[in-house]
Amino acid sequence: MMPVFLRSFALLAAVVLGTGLSRAATERDLEAPGPLGPLSGTYLDAGKTAPVLLLVPGSGPTDRNGNSASGLKPGTLNLLAEGLADRGISTVRVDKRGMFGSARAVANGNHVTIQDYVTDVQNWISVIRKETGTRCVWLGGHSEGALVVLAASQHSQGVCGLILLSGQGRPMGELIRAQLHANPRAQTVLPQIDSTIDALEAGHRVDPLTLHSGLQALFNADVQGYLIDVMRYDPAALLRAYHGSVLLVQGGKDHQISPTEDLPLLQAADPRATTVYLPSASHFLTDMPGVDSKTMTGAGLPSFGPLDPDLVPHVAEFVLGH
Repeated sequence: MMPVFLRSFALLAAVVLGTGLSRAATERDLEAPGPLGPLSGTYLDAGKTAPVLLLVPGSGPTDRNGNSASGLKPGTLNLLAEGLADRGISTVRVDKRGMFGSARAVANGNHVTIQDYVTDVQNWISVIRKETGTRCVWLGGHSEGALVVLAASQHSQGVCGLILLSGQGRPMGELIRAQLHANPRAQTVLPQIDSTIDALEAGHRVDPLTLHSGLQALFNADVQGYLIDVMRYDPAALLRAYHGSVLLVQGGKDHQISPTEDLPLLQAADPRATTVYLPSASHFLTDMPGVDSKTMTGAGLPSFGPLDPDLVPHVAEFVLGH
């Protein structure tokens, strides 16, 4: 198994590799073809010969910067892109079909499948290779985005390698079940949670009106088709079938993706993968002062600190070293 990197002087190598290209980096909009309209992204160009990383956001209404329409605004992907530009790595961060800048790509952003997202990733790879002349594109995904890039890696051409940020090791049904079981506020409705997830895993829809009011938004009828689809995917099996370079990034204070449950499954699936463990990082790979990261409760919406200081150097070191 490749070594787990903690905070260490090994980061100096990545720092030395920084070329100061941030002063020359330019940012502009980029589009890829979608089913009904264009997919929209932001290209942060660190230079003509720079490697390029495609960044796929996580679940729900999360935009290209890693900010959610629900009000959570960690800016993870935007901050990561800016930090990587300082070290000579270009990025393309994108809005998912049906959402934000890609709203016109489909009629309803909830009526999608993982395969739809895979098609979009493949289209982005083609656009990026044509636009930049790069031989291959790195695929990076945060949270559910990590599952998307894992699925995309199975049959896509021109992939340099994978960077899985806070990526799940368990299938989605198991993950949602564990997350809700760990939430003290959900204890009285656990039987409904379990039976609903059981039904979705078996490919059956449920009537949201029969559920507790606190569960109706999570399992609303509009997203059940997507949940049925995404629950079919086993991220560890996908990683086992991939034979390229892989970086696993996991925060020690992530209570959505477990460092003790999910990360070991991914490491076992690919013993050659490089692991970066950030002991102080949340699910968003930032600090979250004043917030119980296990229940996401606090005074109003949480505030987010900066990215973990070791994230950008380690990602840069990995990309530039391959």
